[in-house]
Amino acid sequence: MSRIGYIRVSTEHQETARQQEIMDSYEVDRIFSEKISGANADRPQLKAMLDYVREGDTLYLCHPFPVLL
Repeated sequence: MSRIGYIRVSTEHQETARQQEIMDSYEVDRIFSEKISGANADRPQLKAMLDYVREGDTLYLCHPFPVLL
């Protein structure tokens, strides 16, 4: 079982450092990260994370889940 993290910020100008620190505190095994608007339905790292995660894994998000939709 793995701990999987997903980090997303909306623009290239935003930093992921705060979210990265949170993921580090959770000691996640793998982090998927992208700088892309939530309005964009084509999110390669989100798709990669969903393909990677397996039953029994724990998923860590820095935003409420509806933000991902």
